[in-house]
Amino acid sequence: MTGTGNPPTYGLTHIAVAVKDLNRTKNFYQAVFDMETMYEEADFIQLTTPGSHDILVFEKKEKVDGKSGGIVHFGFRLRKAENILVMEKKILKAGGQIVNKGEFVPGSPYIFFKDPDGYEIEIWYELLP
Repeated sequence: MTGTGNPPTYGLTHIAVAVKDLNRTKNFYQAVFDMETMYEEADFIQLTTPGSHDILVFEKKEKVDGKSGGIVHFGFRLRKAENILVMEKKILKAGGQIVNKGEFVPGSPYIFFKDPDGYEIEIWYELLP
């Protein structure tokens, strides 16, 4: 079946990557891509490209090999918050396993689920300024 031409998500919006040293990673991406810090904690940092809505999330992990197995999860942003219910039905119908769902803040619903290969994917609606 082909797409409807007006899918409920904006497509791929972020990837979370395992790294050993957050400061080294932050400095590198700021130097190379002029990325800005959106959010920072002791064990993770979110960086974004100025003028864009893309996000790179870097999570501190003990074991990192730099291969695709280092990806923690990747996400898709919804066009409308109410589409979260449509997406939940699609996930379950396709054989996905819901790991967690809720709201980050009121009006910002999310679902984390695993695909058939066990990769974790996030779908959410973000309240953009």
